[in-house]
Amino acid sequence: MNLCISQATTLPAAFADDVGAFADVGWPAAELWLTKLEQHLEGASVEDTRRLFTDRDIRPVAAAYQGGLLLSQGEQRKAHFEHFRRRLELCQSIGIPTVLLVADFARQPERTDLERAVVSLTQAAQWAGGYGVRLGLEFRGSDAFCTCLDTALGLVAQCGEPNVGVCLDLFHYYKGPSKPDDLVGLTRENLAFVQFADVVGVPRELMTDADRVMPGDGDFRFGPVVETLRRIGYDGYISLEVTNPVFWQMKLTQVAELGLMALRRVVG
Repeated sequence: MNLCISQATTLPAAFADDVGAFADVGWPAAELWLTKLEQHLEGASVEDTRRLFTDRDIRPVAAAYQGGLLLSQGEQRKAHFEHFRRRLELCQSIGIPTVLLVADFARQPERTDLERAVVSLTQAAQWAGGYGVRLGLEFRGSDAFCTCLDTALGLVAQCGEPNVGVCLDLFHYYKGPSKPDDLVGLTRENLAFVQFADVVGVPRELMTDADRVMPGDGDFRFGPVVETLRRIGYDGYISLEVTNPVFWQMKLTQVAELGLMALRRVVG
């Protein structure tokens, strides 16, 4: 297992400042925030951005998030897929191997929605495959559909494309209806990416992204998940994703250093 840090953990900072701070404290890799990358490229070239990662010895291993693909229809669907295509081109040019998708279900779903989601996920995977990109589907504990690991695994299985897997976000695993038994369904092949955070003293129904704290500082049990990752031989990345505005006010290198120590502790 390898460690990386999400730019969502330092969201307000400038893109290049993120990369510098991550490198200064010893992070080997980063999960990029797509909107932040796109804003950075308004004033920098792709070549300079690639060189930034090379010079600081940081690997851009994933990019988050792409939404709007699974349920949209008509002109809206066409617009979302065109946006997705541009991002695939961007990821290919920078050398980002994984793009994370959100299920993007905003209402109570019907059976036809599930069928549409599988078709759209399959098409998205085929597009991504053409750019040499793998997709990670993230379930969201507060959404109306695809709220748990089991459902995400089912969508990936029905899709059947080899470059699609699940993104296991521990925050959403605990917030939503996922169960420990769901971990049994994970394999080295169907797990694309992992994100770790923690929450302390907040009921699951009230948890928000702003309640995230460093792994090991809260109430989540990391042991069973880490044991599962070792059992299946997961050799991908575990990303620190702590979207807490308190950390956004701190010095970048301090946040990066605290996060690296925390993630090392829980992963062992």
